[in-house]
Amino acid sequence: MSYLNERVSYLKGLAEGMELDSNTKEGKLLLHIIEVLGDFADTIEAMDEELGEMDEYVEAIDEDLSDLEDEVYSEYDEFDDDYDDFQEVECPECGETIFIDDDVFLDDEDCNEIEISCPNCDKTIYLTSDCHCGCDEEE
Repeated sequence: MSYLNERVSYLKGLAEGMELDSNTKEGKLLLHIIEVLGDFADTIEAMDEELGEMDEYVEAIDEDLSDLEDEVYSEYDEFDDDYDDFQEVECPECGETIFIDDDVFLDDEDCNEIEISCPNCDKTIYLTSDCHCGCDEEE
């Protein structure tokens, strides 16, 4: 952005070369316009520097976030096999999805009906499962 300051300096040099009189209306106007252009150029240059610093900062945050995502999601990848041991059930009362360990279905004593409490709304949920007690074999 230094080219803006260079161009304003060029205009200042032209104004001096033209020997603009600061006592005339036109000379006063042109000199003030050139001065304001210099202020604009300085402000834009400062904003450009700040933008560059902000870009570096955002890139650093993006890299940190990417590292954090990799760390967090890699932990979930380690436990993916553990999630296979759960069944997903929607509570008929509150509609929330809950996960129930497969062992609950294997350990049921009532053969085909399992009674659990929803952790979200505390309502009783009745689930049916395949019989694992061997009662079908005895018949």
